[in-house]
Amino acid sequence: MAVRRLLIVHGRVHGVGFRASVAATAHTRGVTGWARNRPNGTVEVALEGDEEAVESVIRFCRDGPRAAAVAHVEVTSEDPEGLRTFEIR
Repeated sequence: MAVRRLLIVHGRVHGVGFRASVAATAHTRGVTGWARNRPNGTVEVALEGDEEAVESVIRFCRDGPRAAAVAHVEVTSEDPEGLRTFEIR
């Protein structure tokens, strides 16, 4: 059964390849969704897919790519929308 999680990632997450790294990680795990920079310096990420795969991507987001410094991640459950790809917005 598919789940959807919306994440707000805080810390040094702009200009460090965060969105591209999340997209690559999601792709390898079969997770769909999107990632976008927000004006306040956070990154917003929507993830849809198998619960175990989504949780795996969330764990990646808690660390981020090497150049990132993630302070904390807010996670909210939502109803899946049936997204078919992962896009960087």
